[in-house]
Amino acid sequence: MHLSDALVSPEVAATAGAVSLLLLGAAGRKVSRQRRDDDRLVPLMGVTGAFVFAAQMINFAIPGTGSSGHLIGGILLSALLGPWAALLTLASVIILQCLLFADGGLLALGCNLFNMAVLSCLVAYPLVYRPIAGTNPTPRRIFAASLAAGIVALQLGALAVVLETELSGITVLPTDRFLLLMAPIHLLIGIGEGAATAAVLCAVQRYRPELLRNDLPRPNRRKTARLLAAFVGCALLLGGLFSWIASSRPDGLEWSIERLTGTTELAAPADAPHATAAHLQQRTALLPDYDTSFAGLVGTGVVLLVVVGTARLLRPTHKKP
Repeated sequence: MHLSDALVSPEVAATAGAVSLLLLGAAGRKVSRQRRDDDRLVPLMGVTGAFVFAAQMINFAIPGTGSSGHLIGGILLSALLGPWAALLTLASVIILQCLLFADGGLLALGCNLFNMAVLSCLVAYPLVYRPIAGTNPTPRRIFAASLAAGIVALQLGALAVVLETELSGITVLPTDRFLLLMAPIHLLIGIGEGAATAAVLCAVQRYRPELLRNDLPRPNRRKTARLLAAFVGCALLLGGLFSWIASSRPDGLEWSIERLTGTTELAAPADAPHATAAHLQQRTALLPDYDTSFAGLVGTGVVLLVVVGTARLLRPTHKKP
C-alpha cells in the first residue's frame, strides 16, 4: 500500500505529512513517559520493528486474483508495545523503507505514514482490537480481534489512498472504479494481515502472556533476553531466507492501478516538487527496490539500530524515584 509520488499532489502530501508529524511528536512524548515505567520498552521496540520490516518483505499471493499482499504490522506492534510506541516503531520502518530502499515516494511519505501507521495504531487498534481482545485475552479472542482489526485497518488505508488520490487530482484514475478495486483486494489482504497477527500474538500469549496482560508480573532478565533473541532470530530468518520466496505479483495498490491503466506504475508529474523529491530519494536510496539478496538482512539490522537509537534519544521526562 506504499503510495508513489505519482498519485499525490504537494498540497495533499503536505497536509498528510503535517498530521503525521504532529502525531509522531505526541508519540515521542508518550514513549518518553512510558520508558520511565518499563525498561523493556526500548529493546522490544527495536526487535519488533526489525521483525515487522522483515515480515513486510514477504508478499503472500492472493489466490485467484493475480495480486499479493504483505503484513503492515500496526496491530501486532500495538498489542505488544502500546499504540504510541507502535506508531513510532512502524513509522521508523516506513521512513527507512522510503529513504534506503525507495519503497514508497518521498513526497508521499506523510500519506504512507498516515495510511499504514496512524490508521492501524491509533484507530483500528484502540477502537477494534482492544474492545474485542479485552484485558485478559484468550487465543480465541486474540484471533477474532486480530482478524477484525486487520480488516478495518486495511479498509481504512485503502479508502485513504483513494481519497488522497482523488483530492490530489493529478491522475486519470476514476474514483468509483478505483475504490471498487481497492476495497475487495484489501479485504483479502486484511484477512491475511489478521491471520498473521493472530498467529504471532497467540504464540506470545502462550509463552510470554505478561506482554499482553498488564496484571501479570514481568519476566526476569533471562526470560526477557530469550524473548528478544527469538524476535531477532525470526527477523533474520524472514529477511535473509524467506524473503527470497516472496510472491512477485503486484500488491493490492499496484494491482488496482494496473486494472485501470494497464500498468502498475504511473509517471509522476515533471514539476519541481515531484522532480525534487525523486532526485533526493535517488540520493538516499542505497539499495533501491531491494535489489540485492542481502537487502533483507541489511534492512533488518538498520531498522533495529535506528528504532533503538530513536527510542533512547527520548529521555524520560522524570527520573525514577
